[in-house]
Amino acid sequence: MSRTVLITGATGTVSTALMDALRGADVALRALVRDESKADGLLERNTEVFIGDLDDPRSLPPAFAGVQDLWLLTPNSPRAPENNMNALWAARRAGVERVVRLSVVGAAHDAPNRSGRLHALSDAETERSGLRWTILRPHWFMQNLLNEAADLAATGTFATNLASARIGMIDVRDIAECAARVLLDDPDRHHGQTYTLTGPRSVALHEVADAMGLALGRPVTYLPVSDDAKRATLLGYGVPAWIVDMLEEYAQAYVTGWGDLTTDTVAGLLGRAPRDIADFARDHAAAFGSRTPLPSV
Repeated sequence: MSRTVLITGATGTVSTALMDALRGADVALRALVRDESKADGLLERNTEVFIGDLDDPRSLPPAFAGVQDLWLLTPNSPRAPENNMNALWAARRAGVERVVRLSVVGAAHDAPNRSGRLHALSDAETERSGLRWTILRPHWFMQNLLNEAADLAATGTFATNLASARIGMIDVRDIAECAARVLLDDPDRHHGQTYTLTGPRSVALHEVADAMGLALGRPVTYLPVSDDAKRATLLGYGVPAWIVDMLEEYAQAYVTGWGDLTTDTVAGLLGRAPRDIADFARDHAAAFGSRTPLPSV
């Protein structure tokens, strides 16, 4: 009998990729969304939709009823541990068997960023929840580069406050496929495991620019900028101050070498190497304004 998987964060980048990775598998997909107007795309994926909010525990029981597996992704916010707590409480009351939780690279009580410290609280709670659990700690998403697509397409440049930091960045599609692998395996196989997921190598942003240039068929330049300059840009786009602070803390940690790490975990779970930045650049060339047709592969 197929298992029912409840997807939280269902309209976000990782959860959307996870639903794609689970397409055709012998599971029943259920999505928790706050905004009913965003449900149409989920229904097209043959996903059952429930309206609920991790901020409001009273809204959660209907979505959790009859669920065996929980994909737990909480929003980046000061309320993330509360959201995690509400989800786990609803899962325990509903008899959910397993939780696969999306954490962050380097989550720890002494992490150099508030996101890592908040995730450490939720990771610890998940480990003591009484459910079978697996925690995924992915590195910096390659898809973050899509935030620079408009500038890159218009000017051939992109700017970050990461200086010359080397980062073991990972494609979100690999994160999703690892999550799918865990969810499709027997609940006991990955119980009690915390997996740090990275790309195949650490790369600096000038190397990212080179990969983009090859994919686009034109020069691409990386422009390092100060924290203050990046902060002004993000605030100008309407990014909440709390998120801007969090991103600045990550950038400052990466500049010290904190993100210069890779693991072989993706290969161990999927039986293949993770996607390289060159793969990401080629696959997303249209978003960055490719001027030349790319060869099919």
